[in-house]
Amino acid sequence: MEATDSHAGDEAPLWRRLVDYPLVAMLIASVLFFCAIAAGLVIARVLPPMEDTLRLAVQSAINVALVVAVYKLAIVRLGERRRDDLPAAGATKGLLVGLLIGVVLMAAVVGVAALLDVYNIVGAGGTSQLLRLLIATAIVPGILEEIFFRGILFRWIEEWAGSWVALIVTAALFGGAHILNPNATWFSSFAIAVEAGLLLGGAYMLTRSLWLPIGLHAAWNFTQGFVFDVPVSGLDDQGLVQARLSGPELLSGGAFGLEASLIALVIATAAGAWMIMLAVRKGELMQPRWIRRRGLA
Repeated sequence: MEATDSHAGDEAPLWRRLVDYPLVAMLIASVLFFCAIAAGLVIARVLPPMEDTLRLAVQSAINVALVVAVYKLAIVRLGERRRDDLPAAGATKGLLVGLLIGVVLMAAVVGVAALLDVYNIVGAGGTSQLLRLLIATAIVPGILEEIFFRGILFRWIEEWAGSWVALIVTAALFGGAHILNPNATWFSSFAIAVEAGLLLGGAYMLTRSLWLPIGLHAAWNFTQGFVFDVPVSGLDDQGLVQARLSGPELLSGGAFGLEASLIALVIATAAGAWMIMLAVRKGELMQPRWIRRRGLA
């Protein structure tokens, strides 16, 4: 769906102009998003008894399906510049490129940590948690968090106040949302805000699609958790190997994991800055709404 600007719609009814105003559209989209999540939780309560991993898979599929349906049927129709950030065209390429970038970045973070002797493999792991980690740390956060933080918050903050404000605000909110995670600290939330907020925001700006950030987010989480046995935002599960983080907390990230380390902060932030720079060169930097409207006037 191509972006359209209903600004010509100063002739539109007052209710439509109010609904389309960026901050109002963002509020409505947020309510729809959380209603879809709530509906998924209600449906989960009436599911028949089943094995834990199967229940997780079914419940996650329901939640993702409901959110994507609400996004495609209602959220894409909101705002002054209506567009679909989950287009079918380019979906496979965007996901694959995002997955590749996520794997490479996390491998680079772990590689540097190993060279500095803060990451060490101490034994063999297993694959018993493969499906659960794939669902809980990769697929669900990758899709739902990106739809909310980039597809809703970033999109309409940017349309109202411009790209720079959207980057700063959504990065801060994304980092703050992780403060309730196990073993979280204020520094870990700051690190998540800067490294992940800018990286994922930059990926969205560059492509104007959610597929790249979804793939990147999912691969980053899954690679560190399952492949390298590093805690994912403070959540520690069994990986393919058994690994131990040690040494200065600024390098190891402590119990929160390498996401709270200077290593990840430098590598991921550099990648995010590179994507933002490419987006700016591509002409994807959006000015605040009042400046755009002044230019049209």
